[in-house]
Amino acid sequence: MVMHLEPAAAGYAAIREGFRWDVPERYNIGVDICGRWASDRSRFALYYEDEAGNTSAWTFWDIQQAANRLSNVLAALSTLRGDRVAIMMPQRPHTGIAHVAIYQMGAVAVPLSHLFGSDALEYRLQDAGVHLAIVDDSTLPKLLEIRDRLPNLRHIIGVDISPEVAAAAGVRLWNSVVEHASPRFVPVDTAADDPALIIYTSGTTGNPKGALMAHRTLIGNLSGFVCSHDFFPQPRDMFWSPADWAWTGGLFDVLLPVWRFGMPLLAYKGRFEAEKAFQLIERYGVRNTFLFPTALKMMMKAVPDPKARYELDLRTIMSAGEPVGETVFHWAKEKLGVGINEMFGQTEMNYVIGNSAAWPARPGAMGRAYPGHRVSIIDENGVELPRGETGEVAVNRHCDGTPDPVVMLEYWKNPAASAEKFTGDGWGHTGDLARLDADGYFWYQGRTDDIFKSGGYRIGPAEIENCLLKHAAVANAAVVGVPDEVRGMVVKAFVVLQPGVVGDTALIEGLQAHVRQTLAPYETPKAIEFVDALPMTTTGKVQRRILRQRELEKAGLK
Repeated sequence: MVMHLEPAAAGYAAIREGFRWDVPERYNIGVDICGRWASDRSRFALYYEDEAGNTSAWTFWDIQQAANRLSNVLAALSTLRGDRVAIMMPQRPHTGIAHVAIYQMGAVAVPLSHLFGSDALEYRLQDAGVHLAIVDDSTLPKLLEIRDRLPNLRHIIGVDISPEVAAAAGVRLWNSVVEHASPRFVPVDTAADDPALIIYTSGTTGNPKGALMAHRTLIGNLSGFVCSHDFFPQPRDMFWSPADWAWTGGLFDVLLPVWRFGMPLLAYKGRFEAEKAFQLIERYGVRNTFLFPTALKMMMKAVPDPKARYELDLRTIMSAGEPVGETVFHWAKEKLGVGINEMFGQTEMNYVIGNSAAWPARPGAMGRAYPGHRVSIIDENGVELPRGETGEVAVNRHCDGTPDPVVMLEYWKNPAASAEKFTGDGWGHTGDLARLDADGYFWYQGRTDDIFKSGGYRIGPAEIENCLLKHAAVANAAVVGVPDEVRGMVVKAFVVLQPGVVGDTALIEGLQAHVRQTLAPYETPKAIEFVDALPMTTTGKVQRRILRQRELEKAGLK
């Protein structure tokens, strides 16, 4: 189930050939990430800091005692096995405690981002049939706006809520209910295939879908997690990531696997800022981090030479969500002394492709399939394509005849979407395009809906965006295809400039010349628009569909 290999001990082929899934029949995430470590009262699980500078430290024993009390409270409020409990809080100790408490009692966690507006929350809470929500002062106001439209929601537990507000809203205060509960709780005996949580996808087309994940899903993430952090854990490893714990990236890439190995984690409750990120890494001795490409770009632009200002001891960086690009990759190697291990996955089947110290990273490549996962490139009919051809990245439900534990159970209450996701010999569709080279490296070409044709050429945004980012005036960029009477579609770039840089005609021409010198003429943006910010998801991905929609509306086509 877990690899214990040193980077120098084996190469890629040996790791894959020697790896087999070992998923126990009975398994519970809560017990695995906390219960088994709690007997050691000196083993730290969490260091916490907020924007105001408040700090605290928690051992696994502390977390487990609080989780036991919360499980007893939830049981007293009629939370039964399989019931859905929403966790609506940012990174903070209470969030981690809630996850352990819900899992160990056999209920189903529904993590929801504290950044969601009331409409987004209403749809997800209704769809999941949540009967109890755990909130803090940042999310309670939004929940109260829609409470009357949530017939299944019977109880709210609040953190950092004033007694007056709680009394008026009928909210139970965390401290009040937990302090009177027993610190003893016997975990429920769950099967590895029992439901553990529902994570909602971003809903790029239609309503968001709830991916129902089993307890064994955590096991399925471990091979990629261990490899991407160069055989985590190593002595003195210490993890931090700004990734929201409401998403797959924050849960299965950070919180759950780090605690699964009994290692410490930093939680920071506050907005992401580049210089603050370096300060946290320095102050807490962070050795391992997961940073979205957008965050890395911000850090590179804000502090070009970080080691000249900070004492850093970084050992590993994993990045996912969008291609990192060669510019950021080389900056990290040169200025941080750390290679970036890119990773690719989806909520429905996470951590399936990436890099590791065990095989050389190739700048611009997604990496290779991690041990235990069968990943390939297929055509629109579900047929595997020869190496070198571009097609859709697909993940099979089985690897070497064994079920892949990383794959979700199904979409919650949506059998039609579940059937559409997995077709033809068990292949799970990702909607991402790539090509596979002779050595087994995947090269990202874009989302199926991001790729467009111009003048007969098939164009993806990633390469052009990376080229623009190399220009000193550019802080960030997004590329889409926009309607054109002659070519059908042409390349348009939306560019965020560095502070103090003026966007004018001369700069547009300079950026076009910059791209033309590096890429093909047909990839040069025919139009460039300077914007203050790009539309982003809460997980740090550029929402190109919003940019495309704006252009279609301008052209009177939608």
